[in-house]
Amino acid sequence: MAGDTVITIIGNLTAKPEIRYTNSGAPVASFTIASTPRTFNRQANEWQEGQTLFMRCSAWRDMAENVADSLDKGMRVIAQGRLQQRSYTDREGAQRTVVEMQVDEIGPSLWRAKAQVTRTPGGGQGGGHGGYNQGGGQQGGYQGGGQGGYGGGQQASYNAPSGGATDDPWATGGATNFGDEPPF
Repeated sequence: MAGDTVITIIGNLTAKPEIRYTNSGAPVASFTIASTPRTFNRQANEWQEGQTLFMRCSAWRDMAENVADSLDKGMRVIAQGRLQQRSYTDREGAQRTVVEMQVDEIGPSLWRAKAQVTRTPGGGQGGGHGGYNQGGGQQGGYQGGGQGGYGGGQQASYNAPSGGATDDPWATGGATNFGDEPPF
């Protein structure tokens, strides 16, 4: 993590994310985000578009499947991740270098759209992202797997009701028994 180049990019998907599976069975979604900067030219009194950046991105494991199921061509997204550079030899034998983004977080932009979020079961599987260990098993944690990390395997209750309980103030459509005062 130390020394990683972390960026946030906002733009539109150029195509539907493509999901593939590694030899070990881990899903990976590949997609491209097109981001075009716009600046206001005061002299011309108009908006002008700059040169479009096409950022190749990849998302792994549970996030890969969620991305493939949730996002589609043309959708405006906000993605945060780490830039990674890799070199390879192309078919003609020339050495090539590309910069790609390994996505840590992604979601639809709600600037001109609405989204309905559905939480997926599971989490805490360890590995690349870890799923923040929201109710998952003993492994997980933010960025890295293993025990510990953000969440540390055991979910703290903070005297909050379990998800979906009738007195859960964050549940959709549920009534609270707190009156007008927050529970803290």
